[in-house]
Amino acid sequence: MPEVRLVGPNGEQVGIVRVEDALRLAEEADLDLVEVAPDARPPVAKLMDFGKFKYESAMKARDARRNQANTVLKEIRFRLKIDPHDYGTKKGHVERFLTAGDKVKVMIMFRGREQSRPEMGMRLLQRLADDVAELGHVESTPRLDGRNMTMVIAPHRKKAEARDDARREKERRRVEEGDSADEAPQTSAPTS
Repeated sequence: MPEVRLVGPNGEQVGIVRVEDALRLAEEADLDLVEVAPDARPPVAKLMDFGKFKYESAMKARDARRNQANTVLKEIRFRLKIDPHDYGTKKGHVERFLTAGDKVKVMIMFRGREQSRPEMGMRLLQRLADDVAELGHVESTPRLDGRNMTMVIAPHRKKAEARDDARREKERRRVEEGDSADEAPQTSAPTS
């Protein structure tokens, strides 16, 4: 005679009962009998509203997808002989990417005789890493790959944290602008 270990709708243990009795209890309570552990001896079944369970599972999965943030690998290219102003501009891009929570792959392209001076590329990458140290850390050290030298810098903060901070900052600015609009002096039309 087949038996199941029955769990009630609130998680309470009912005990080991025959399948027919479990089905009758489910029907009386207007619930479904769901087998939750078929490999157990005896199998475990639970009284639950299966439609509600599926709905709640779908909502949890949707919330998890919404809160998931994909870290993107941004790439920025340098030349060995870079102008100080161009370096500053590209460093600003790297800082912006790291602030947004993205990883940055920094690549130095060597041409001609520059290939015989990889230590200059190492110095440039080390300088960049030092300049953005408060926003990120070196995830993969500089390494020569053919005519290019690459290094990956990862942000200290996760993408989701950066996104939440940006959202809070935007909300704070919106509230401040709303307050300043309320404080603006009211002009009245002249009466004649």
